Amino acid sequence: MASQEYWLISAPGDKTCQQTWDKLQAATCNIEKPLSVNAKYQLPDLKVGTLDTLVGLSDDMVKVDGFVEGVTRKIAQYMSDVLEEQKDKLVDNMKAGGHDLPTYMSKWQWDHAKYPAKQNLRGIQISTIDTDLKVKSQAFNAIRNSLQSLERKQAGSLLSRDLSDLVKKEDFVLDSEYLTTLLVIVSKASVNDWNNNYEKLCDMIVPRSSKKVYEDNEHALFSVTLFNKVIDEFKHHARDNRFIVRDFKYDEAEVKAGKNEITRLEADKKKQFGPLMRWLKTNFGDCLAAWIHIKVLRLFVESVLRYGLPVNFQAALLQPTRKNQKKLREALMNLYRHLDTTASTNVDVGFDIPGVTTQQGEYFPYVYFPINIDFNSAN
Repeated sequence: MASQEYWLISAPGDKTCQQTWDKLQAATCNIEKPLSVNAKYQLPDLKVGTLDTLVGLSDDMVKVDGFVEGVTRKIAQYMSDVLEEQKDKLVDNMKAGGHDLPTYMSKWQWDHAKYPAKQNLRGIQISTIDTDLKVKSQAFNAIRNSLQSLERKQAGSLLSRDLSDLVKKEDFVLDSEYLTTLLVIVSKASVNDWNNNYEKLCDMIVPRSSKKVYEDNEHALFSVTLFNKVIDEFKHHARDNRFIVRDFKYDEAEVKAGKNEITRLEADKKKQFGPLMRWLKTNFGDCLAAWIHIKVLRLFVESVLRYGLPVNFQAALLQPTRKNQKKLREALMNLYRHLDTTASTNVDVGFDIPGVTTQQGEYFPYVYFPINIDFNSAN
């Protein structure tokens, strides 16, 4: 499986940015055992502004980056949740710009229609998607939770599950002034004991009235008819013999209403599933695209702050090949060591400088941002 880790980097241009690209390719890709698969990122002529503006923008974009990545991951996580048993199709549903994610990353281009190059660089943002996700997920979850609650009642042990879908009207004596029908749970090991002795539990039990209604792996459900006046006595003796009388009163209207409610909820869930998935897929793609544009924008800002004006650097996306992250890092260090003598010592600066150091404070002579597009696991 291809790595889902990418390194977005920039290095100052030589005489031309093409020469910078060629050297990068020669050091990392055009070798016997490639250390990475590289894509050249062409940045538009973005509005630079003053040094103070860039420093402020750098700080702002850290927060925007984290927020948009968080929204993107929440959408992916909820899409996986909505797919339920079809979670294996999550990757097929995660697209950006009409492409699967690896293709989008390798063929990325600045979207001038959504993000005009001459606009204020703070213009990239996700406004209402996070709020809309909360509203849509709450509506869908309410239906799903209600349906699951009803389904749980119709599953599980006979000791606790709803019995209304297991019995029929014919199993009961109804509208009698003197008689009633009870439902009794009997362990399978005690079925013979029940059949031989239920009439002896107390007086006034209708002979041969017991009927097995249903059974699962552990228990059997029996009906038994008796006189109303001995109900409490029957329950007492049944409990002494480890027969469990379930409190159940047959009501045809309630049984029908329960079945209709499940049918309605299933229909509502199916009706909402399609539009919800379309919304999730569309907005995942939009958020992912915005997130990568923000990463590129951060790369631009940090590169200008690092390398100075006029703007002259080459941006590239590197996808490390399997188990070659360390070798790739060494190759980049050798290639760009001359840019800053501090890097030659691999010094730990003790704090994080966005685009310059990692979160562990490790310093690189080139601008670097990691991108992880693994949305199948919690990140």
